[in-house]
Amino acid sequence: MDLSVSEEITAIGDAVVRFIDREVAAIERDNHALLSSERQLYDASGRYAPEVVALRKRVRMRSAELGFYNLFGPTELGGEGMGAVAAVEIQERVNAHVGPSRDLVQTVVLPSPFTNGLSPVLVHLDRQVFERHRSALASGEKTMCFGLSEPDAGSDVFGMKTRAVRDGDGWVITGTKQWITNAPHADYAMIFAVTNEDLVRQRKGGITGFFIETSTRGFSVPSVIPTMGHLGSETGIISLDQVRVPDEQRLGAVDNGLSVAIGGVSVGRLAMAGSCIGLARWALRQAVDYAAIRKTGGRPIASHQAIQTMIARCATDIYAAKSMTRDCAWRIDQGLPATKQVSMVKMYATEMLNRVMDQCIQVHGAMGLSNELRLEAGYRWARLLRIPDGTTEIQLRTIARHVLAGDLE
Repeated sequence: MDLSVSEEITAIGDAVVRFIDREVAAIERDNHALLSSERQLYDASGRYAPEVVALRKRVRMRSAELGFYNLFGPTELGGEGMGAVAAVEIQERVNAHVGPSRDLVQTVVLPSPFTNGLSPVLVHLDRQVFERHRSALASGEKTMCFGLSEPDAGSDVFGMKTRAVRDGDGWVITGTKQWITNAPHADYAMIFAVTNEDLVRQRKGGITGFFIETSTRGFSVPSVIPTMGHLGSETGIISLDQVRVPDEQRLGAVDNGLSVAIGGVSVGRLAMAGSCIGLARWALRQAVDYAAIRKTGGRPIASHQAIQTMIARCATDIYAAKSMTRDCAWRIDQGLPATKQVSMVKMYATEMLNRVMDQCIQVHGAMGLSNELRLEAGYRWARLLRIPDGTTEIQLRTIARHVLAGDLE
């Protein structure tokens, strides 16, 4: 087992960071008034303001032009096909450098590994259909969203109520999707619906995926869901009212949509872990720097055992999460089974980030609660990550199922 990172991966991570420092940071400075206040960032409905949407598109397309945007897209779709080790390392590198709350960086320079750009989910789309849309997706001109969750079907996908009924050479889809990232601004949606009631009742499948243009009649995003501490968000509710979709826009085999969806979600969980490690490293660096200059009783607080204990626990937590995540990524790149390990990594990394952010705020005292240092923004982001792509409790259930079935490795 070799968990070292190649020089190529390190060089690419450095190049992405340079792009952010030189070009994205300049755009942020030029648009500081717009991006620094949520009253300007979002419109009255909670969606990104049109000017922000335009800036995000500008950064996306520049990232694609430089070759970063599709680093993790499958080679069969025209992406660079960089593996799990690269995805984890580069996500960590970027997040450790920029920290939280960068609206022109998070999911823009490097998109969600299964939702946007040349998503591996699109491998299951008819090749001719994919080719018609490939250029717009690969260039960052257009974006997607991933519609699996519903008001009554989050962790339990078999509670799904959205239905797709066969109609001639196509399908008619009706239902509601909720908690869908990028829904308010997406040009395409990957939507999953029940196509076989009997299989769903038996929990043996019966769900099918579809690739839909959001301009299709009957498709709408009536509401945005403001998330923790924000005036708006990029998360929305999708309404599907008799949306007609040609069969050629189906994702994979009929009734086999869950394997299509879960494969994408697993990739997202691992990339999320890399982001968590990077953000935790960023927070720890802030705490160490502050502890060296903040004094009580005439000496830096870094000399106090209580502060040292908090910093040591954070460093240990980060090391454990990084070791676990690199091992899991290595397993995936080697083609080894990793379902249990992916759940372990997602659970541990997100909970680790919560602990580290909390302790780093504590090191800063009252300063940690201010908006100026961005630690409180990181804390809110950390708390959010324990729920998307499978809650901690769902990950524990998956881990327990594998262990109780004899997987004690």
